[in-house]
Amino acid sequence: MNEMLTLDAALARLLASARPIGDTETVSTFHAAGRVLARDQRSAITVPPHDNSSMDGYAVRVADLESVGDCLPVSQRIPAGHVGKPLAPRTCARIFTGAPVPAGADAIVMQEATRTTDAGVCFDEIPKIGAWIRRAGEDIRNGDTVLAAGSRLRAQEVGLAASVGLADLPVVRRPRVALFSTGDELVMPGQPLPPGAIYNSNRYLLRALCEALGCEVLDLGIVPDRLDATRAALREAAATCDVILTSGGVGVGEEDHIKPALEAEGGLDSWKIAMKPGKPLAHGHVKRSDGSMADFLGLPGNPVSSFVTFLLLVRPFILRRMGVKDVTPVPFMVRADFDWPKPDRRREFLRVRRTAAGGLELFDNQSSGVLTSTVWGDGLADIVAGHTIARGDAVPFLSFESLLY
Repeated sequence: MNEMLTLDAALARLLASARPIGDTETVSTFHAAGRVLARDQRSAITVPPHDNSSMDGYAVRVADLESVGDCLPVSQRIPAGHVGKPLAPRTCARIFTGAPVPAGADAIVMQEATRTTDAGVCFDEIPKIGAWIRRAGEDIRNGDTVLAAGSRLRAQEVGLAASVGLADLPVVRRPRVALFSTGDELVMPGQPLPPGAIYNSNRYLLRALCEALGCEVLDLGIVPDRLDATRAALREAAATCDVILTSGGVGVGEEDHIKPALEAEGGLDSWKIAMKPGKPLAHGHVKRSDGSMADFLGLPGNPVSSFVTFLLLVRPFILRRMGVKDVTPVPFMVRADFDWPKPDRRREFLRVRRTAAGGLELFDNQSSGVLTSTVWGDGLADIVAGHTIARGDAVPFLSFESLLY
């Protein structure tokens, strides 16, 4: 395919081809954070289960207080976790946060608005009916859907599941991602660095990115720059994994073997993306012996290109395979504290970071090989193809916080 795809078009194609992982498993809610929920979860209880106090104070019947300064005797004490007796007329009940409101009481007066005297508790305010009472079911009703299938379970979702008594949750099986790099110039950290060689940062980078999404990673290492070796690596990866992810070898040079290997072992769907850094992206599939297929995504070899392409294309693709519906991060507009006077015909993603003054400053070297820009920065400025940026313009900003989970 020779056409230059826009990023949006490429993402749409990827997401349209993302087949859901059908396998599910049940895990303890304690260990469900980071997983994707496989089925809607409904509550079998009402939360709160009863009217309860949202303050430490005194439960009263408002009609018993005629004016500020009135005093009432304390007829009972109701700690959280205990049910009190009906409130006797012209008395108050000492009550604590979370305790059920006794029958007959219709308001809570916080303890800071009271004084204890020999005549009982005296009230410095007349409450409105319902004051400081949390009503039964104001959070959740019995039968409500509390968590939807496709939700990525954060601490909040795990806590909500526990609040309605869900000890276990059905989740999608973790995606299995096979990872390998191509390039005779690559050596592993810890080994001597021969002339002309570079350390394989992408192997570490992509593994960490996949694991942050909750994937199981099969690391096949560095594959020699030979067609037969590349084809063998694809077959091995497809045998056990859902997605095959490579870096390097997706260009059009004589030593770039991913494209012919993929065409021989399965199929290739797209090749060039109008984005910078990025551009070369191999998307296709590898056929297994049983006729099923493993997805293939081949990223560019330059580390920043690989990083940005993963965040903007691979991440949403893997999430969609996991059943997540909303996979596209939403940028927010931030003031540019820099000039970008030379527009590119491709959509650009500049490494920037937020300043204390509320703007974005630009890393001074935007080369696709400068990995330090991704460590220095905390996000990407999304620059429309053909556009320039002047200091003070508002630009779309994608934070790494929204892209690395």
